[in-house]
Amino acid sequence: MNTNKDIILIIKRFIEDAGNMTQSFGLGRVVGQLYAYLYFSSMPKNLADMQEALGISKGSASTAVRQLEQWGATKKVWVKGDRKDYYEACDWFGRILRNAIVDTFGKRMASYASLIDDIEVGLAEVESGGNDEGEFIKGQIESLKKFQKKAFGILENPIVQAIVK
Repeated sequence: MNTNKDIILIIKRFIEDAGNMTQSFGLGRVVGQLYAYLYFSSMPKNLADMQEALGISKGSASTAVRQLEQWGATKKVWVKGDRKDYYEACDWFGRILRNAIVDTFGKRMASYASLIDDIEVGLAEVESGGNDEGEFIKGQIESLKKFQKKAFGILENPIVQAIVK
């Protein structure tokens, strides 16, 4: 028979594991912990609640909840008689995953695309007469561009689309 204490321990473990998972994906530990905390909270929580429960700063809680809001993982809710912002978790997992992937992956890939463009421009300015090193670098850049195109194509794959609906 599970007691409340056992349930609390299970939820705390899940919160820690969620933080470890998001950290391993480069999304930040607090983001995962905060989402798990809100997901297992039966009532909406404010930043002070999050700060106290997770032992984090108010700034960390605020930053993480904004990130989660951007992905559609949390939403603000109104609590009668209180002017603070309260939040609860959304459970549209496919949409959350898609938004997180597009946001993080898309921004990074766009940054790399800009870097590749800069390298191409710099190479064109430096290149004088098609030496072997310049041709090698051009080939490497073309390989990067092909990879980039495939990576963006992954998001359009019907299987991926079906998973994240």
